[in-house]
Amino acid sequence: MAEWSWVAYTALEVLIALACCLGNVVVVCAVCIGIRDSLREPTFFFIVSLAVADLLVGVAAVPLAVLLDGWVSVTPDLCLLLSCVVLVLTQASVLSLLAIAVDRYLRLHTPLRYKALATQRRTLMALSVCWTLSCLLGFTPLFGWRNQSSLASDSTNITSSSSFISPPCTFLSVISLPFMVYFNFLGCVMAPLLVMTLLYIRIFWSLQGRLKESCPQAQASLLREKRLACSLALVLILFAGCWIPLHLMNCLLLFHGPQAVTRGTLYTGILLSHANSAVNPVVYACRIPKIQQAYGQIWRHFIVRLNCCHGDKQVCQSITISQGNATETSGSNKGPQRLV
Repeated sequence: MAEWSWVAYTALEVLIALACCLGNVVVVCAVCIGIRDSLREPTFFFIVSLAVADLLVGVAAVPLAVLLDGWVSVTPDLCLLLSCVVLVLTQASVLSLLAIAVDRYLRLHTPLRYKALATQRRTLMALSVCWTLSCLLGFTPLFGWRNQSSLASDSTNITSSSSFISPPCTFLSVISLPFMVYFNFLGCVMAPLLVMTLLYIRIFWSLQGRLKESCPQAQASLLREKRLACSLALVLILFAGCWIPLHLMNCLLLFHGPQAVTRGTLYTGILLSHANSAVNPVVYACRIPKIQQAYGQIWRHFIVRLNCCHGDKQVCQSITISQGNATETSGSNKGPQRLV
């Protein structure tokens, strides 16, 4: 790859990392601070889990993707460990999306038992299972399913040279393509995506039937449920559209060799997969009203703090009074919270 192309690739990765960090920090703050009551809904627990995974993509996966392009020389074992971190974060995103789909399905098809089933304790247990499974599946290469050629070359270098120099670390030098295609793509990505697709088809089919049969009062609630399901299905579609091209490139590399995919095309696929983590906060802001409101609260709070820093005490006092009145009003009018 030409030097200018690599500079452009690195610059885009930096921009994506910044967008991932900023956008997903706002999502986590919006859910945890702006809509505390709605956080009790399991769906928002799983949205936070997905946002944390996307945040870690910006913090860890993107920098590692740049470094693991032959720019650092470490031992193969350390290179393998760093490469597995990217797999763990991808798997956490997949399982969080799966948890969201299962949650919406249970909410629609077991409305009478939903509150008893989806307790806060069980939701936290589900999140723990998602992240534990993500670690187990993502770190699988550490248990032996790795690119053995890197270990062979490593031992050759040790025996042939008294002063051993570690080879440049690249992702595919330690992660085997059969693992990426058969285990990671087909087993850990496509299988959950297929299950999620079937769940959302069942959800929309059921909602459409109920909308035709229900009275006008019940239709308003069903329409809200449909809007949220559409928003979450859009997040799923974007994930599939951003990640499947890169996995298809891995399939081409496995079956047709390195000449099947140019370096520029591979970098485009990597950028697209990372961009998915920066897009999700925009989807939440545009499609989920509760998060829209929380974004507005955070923005107003930021403006107030900014005015206070510039010495506008009158604005600070007036906003503080209005916020206090709003808090008292909301406290006296608390009722059941809705997602949309």
